[in-house]
Amino acid sequence: MAQKRAFRRAVLGERIAKAVAVLLLIAGSLIFLMPFWVSGTMSLKTSAEIAKTPVWSVPQAATLANYKEVLTGSEVNFFELFRNTLIIASAATVGVVLSCSLVAYPFARLRFRGRDKLFILLLSTMMLPGIVVLIPSYLLFKELHWVNTFLPLIVPSWFGGGAFNIFLMRQFYMGIPRELDEAALIDGASHFTIWRKVLIPLSKPALATVGIFAFIYNWRDFMTPLVFLNDTSKQTLEVGLSTYSALQQEKYHLLMAGSVLVMIPLIVLFFIGQRYFVKGIVMTGIK
Repeated sequence: MAQKRAFRRAVLGERIAKAVAVLLLIAGSLIFLMPFWVSGTMSLKTSAEIAKTPVWSVPQAATLANYKEVLTGSEVNFFELFRNTLIIASAATVGVVLSCSLVAYPFARLRFRGRDKLFILLLSTMMLPGIVVLIPSYLLFKELHWVNTFLPLIVPSWFGGGAFNIFLMRQFYMGIPRELDEAALIDGASHFTIWRKVLIPLSKPALATVGIFAFIYNWRDFMTPLVFLNDTSKQTLEVGLSTYSALQQEKYHLLMAGSVLVMIPLIVLFFIGQRYFVKGIVMTGIK
């Protein structure tokens, strides 16, 4: 009887712990989703309703007129901004995925003198704020006559892809058995062939994770387009939204509609790649 009571107490304690964990997760999710809820509800309200009701309340008469006004207004051409941002983010993401996966290969699969020290030096660049290299980068791209073009926002992504992405891919590569490399080498494959035909097909979760990170970063980048792009016809969504916010000032229903339009592609991308994203994060830490 004592064993049964102890077993029941253990089961009850486990159920209570699970219930508390679920409640905490639900509470945390609601807190993080609140800004999205407020943005969505305000974008569906009129200015008069926003002035009379709390920001988190459900719209009494939801309308899409705010989105129509944002898209068809003469202040900012959102279709042009969307096209520019999509071109920059897509090209930069492809460069990040290809270059970081290639750079990570020798750090994970090859043995050469100074490899670990070089990798530590690479990781140390993560502590360097991006603003520090902004002025030297501007002077360099000015000499190349790349200012006011998309090249400064795309080309650097094709040369390494960033220390964090290289680290992520290296950790994933280290979890893949080395016997696959040895078998390919015996068959006469080169290291480039091993990377392209062995590691890349096995690294889809990690590549999807890096791709999502890179696309979100380039989609939401504000400072770099602001510095390198001068013409309004070449600006990105973040810069255009900032300009639109300055023009509209206190028209919160239009500002929220513009913010939601900028956010929708990222939400869609995350839901499409969520399975690979979670799998890539989990498997990266498993060696």
